[in-house]
Amino acid sequence: MKEMAERENIVALAIHFTAGIAAGILLLRLPVDPYFLSGGIFLLLASLLAAVLKTQRTTLLFPAFLLCGAVCFLTASFPGGSSGTLLERWTAVPAQRMRAFIDRIPFSSDTTAPLLKAFLTGDRSGLSRETTQVFRGSGASHLLALSGLHMGILYLILDRLLWPFGNSMNARRLRYVVILAAAGFFTLMTGASPSIVRAFLFIALNETARLAGRPRDPVRILSSALLIQLVLSPTVILSVGFQLSYLAMAGIFLLYPRLEAWYPAGPRWDPMRRIWQAAALSISCQVFTGPLAWYRFHTFPTYFLLTNLLAMPLTSLLMGTAVATIALQGIGLCPGVLVQATDALCSGLLWILGIISSM
Repeated sequence: MKEMAERENIVALAIHFTAGIAAGILLLRLPVDPYFLSGGIFLLLASLLAAVLKTQRTTLLFPAFLLCGAVCFLTASFPGGSSGTLLERWTAVPAQRMRAFIDRIPFSSDTTAPLLKAFLTGDRSGLSRETTQVFRGSGASHLLALSGLHMGILYLILDRLLWPFGNSMNARRLRYVVILAAAGFFTLMTGASPSIVRAFLFIALNETARLAGRPRDPVRILSSALLIQLVLSPTVILSVGFQLSYLAMAGIFLLYPRLEAWYPAGPRWDPMRRIWQAAALSISCQVFTGPLAWYRFHTFPTYFLLTNLLAMPLTSLLMGTAVATIALQGIGLCPGVLVQATDALCSGLLWILGIISSM
């Protein structure tokens, strides 16, 4: 009961603070501005959710967080206030160095380096029009948009690589330091986009709770990350990447467990259940992000389910080999076969997406 109350409290506080920022948007925008409508809708939904999650002990804090959110956004929006891009300016030089280093790796295909720069740094300027069209036509544009998905893939790979060290306190501390250092390095190298910062905060909070032996409730951690990110940069709420990132995570934590339960686990490993898990994950994200994507871009990926089932496993493998290639190349120990494997995976991904886009 105590843990449930704590979860409700942090979720409600984060919702109220976010609603306050949305109220700040409404105070600064005219009704004809498109942000006015989205801000008003979010404020209404946040108020309804806050009323449901309200508890007696912290009832008085909720209006205070609502007011603080509005004040933070208004203050950051005044001339001379924070633009919400300070962290991105700090990380511009490291990100540029990363892109230059990728260009120096001797890939045989001309499409590999530009694709890796898009995946790892968010720079899509080197992609050809044909490559961009393939991703757009297959409904895989979200793979090109640097998001928390990329850091999540790297986090899972790194977490599995560190499990052989065991679960002793020293091993847990080592895992904590390595994962946070790697996540922080990736955040700096990629320019610290809003969705990447969200992923870093989520990983940091999740690993801190695991090291401290605290319950790792996903909704509570996501709400804490939302609160911290908006406190640090209130105007980031205007970023479409920020909005889509949190909506996607909300879909994963709220809808995915219910969809996954439709295919219960059996006594043996079931490949069909693994396929259903991947499909349920994709559906959960699209249900929550689809309406906003349609409202902002007037598009909807028709073959999103097929794309994610085929492209996501290959993208995960590509991210692993790409990071290994870059890391080993940096210390001068990268074998040629690893560079060739990264080349082959990029070509295979483009081939699959090309088939889907032609359907």
